[in-house]
Amino acid sequence: QVHLVESGGGLVQPGGSLRLSCEASGGTSSANVMSWFRRAPGKEREFVASISWSGGIRSYARSVKGRFTVGRDNAKNTGYLEMNSLKHEDTAVYYCAAGAVATTTEQSYDSWGQGTQVTVSS
Repeated sequence: QVHLVESGGGLVQPGGSLRLSCEASGGTSSANVMSWFRRAPGKEREFVASISWSGGIRSYARSVKGRFTVGRDNAKNTGYLEMNSLKHEDTAVYYCAAGAVATTTEQSYDSWGQGTQVTVSS
């Protein structure tokens, strides 16, 4: 399994920006993809975005496309989620996950970060 540590959450006003980071260590050679999920209060965890480590292939949930950008720094084994034009409905605990295949299904991932809270409020 890959050990994942997230950082960068916090409180931001609507329209603001935040950047989340996820540093990977351990069995990173088996993880071809890093994905981001989120769980809003009272809701199930949902897919946000993913990126492949090798080719930088990205995919996004419709709700964040055009506002969020997922990236990675292979030299640092770190993935990023740049969030712009944040809305109240983006408030959630955000998780990074590592897996072999890029899917939107959380059951496909066996390594998860601890989660970081993002609160969008005025």
